[in-house]
Amino acid sequence: MATQPLVRIGARGSKLSLAQAGQIQRRIAVALGYAPEEADVVAPLVVITTTGDRVQDRRLLEIGGKALFTKEIEEALLDGRIDCAIHSMKDVPAECPDGLTIAAIPEREDPRDAFLSNKADRLEDLPQGARLGTASLRRQAQSLHRRPDLDVQLLRGNIDTRLRKLNEGEVDATLLALAGMKRLGLEAHAKSILDPYECPPAPGQGALAVETWVKDQDAPWLEAIRDPATTLAVAAERGALRTLEGSCRTPIGAHAWMAGGQLQLVVEALTPDGKTRFRREGSAELSALASPFEAAQDLGTSLATAIREEAGEAIVFG
Repeated sequence: MATQPLVRIGARGSKLSLAQAGQIQRRIAVALGYAPEEADVVAPLVVITTTGDRVQDRRLLEIGGKALFTKEIEEALLDGRIDCAIHSMKDVPAECPDGLTIAAIPEREDPRDAFLSNKADRLEDLPQGARLGTASLRRQAQSLHRRPDLDVQLLRGNIDTRLRKLNEGEVDATLLALAGMKRLGLEAHAKSILDPYECPPAPGQGALAVETWVKDQDAPWLEAIRDPATTLAVAAERGALRTLEGSCRTPIGAHAWMAGGQLQLVVEALTPDGKTRFRREGSAELSALASPFEAAQDLGTSLATAIREEAGEAIVFG
């Protein structure tokens, strides 16, 4: 057994973050040549509280965007206090700080959104003027596009907090990432699952990101936990994210999947009130290309560029 840590892993302290990080921690231990039971010794978790965790009464776009879930962890990585960071990919900004990179993306969990309510089985079945709780501008816009009568209320917090507020009647319904619910064993609370083609999730939703220094990205233990198919799908989705402004100020959905040897992608952006939706879809044959990763990124960029040219500033909040 190692007498000191080989890889120190930075992660947020929420129940979901620790569950996600724990899954990858055990895989890292195995990749380093140790048993999963030795993970706490060879690849210990270092809990870091982020601004996004501390501030729960405002939308992220009002306090600095999604980087508030990663900033303090990335500072620890840059300072040498940790050797890698594990994030939910949907929380990772379009660009990493200088010197850092997303070095590995493991197999993706279910990318879809789940609908939760004590009053209806589907968003379409909610009563007129029902209160929908969400802090996501994308979920707000997509829901209002389908149900413009809904009263959208700010609802932030971890999954347990949002479930409690739903059960206490603060809102009539909410939407959550199914991946997080599955990782915590809470998927039974979902009344229905949204179609990812009709209602694309956040770019990267369901995937985890392992961030390291650029100089460390070729470490063998990172190669052991990468999933090529997920990496290509996320590359396409984040190519769209990067082109469409890439912060919490634009309602963006993107979903990529492999079908018949081709990478398929649908991208949409909406006006914040949901009244207008801009969509593009396309595919790329990657198998014969020397650089499939770049081709996947280019697919996302091209579809998003077409949306940007059509929509202009209409899709930017505020």
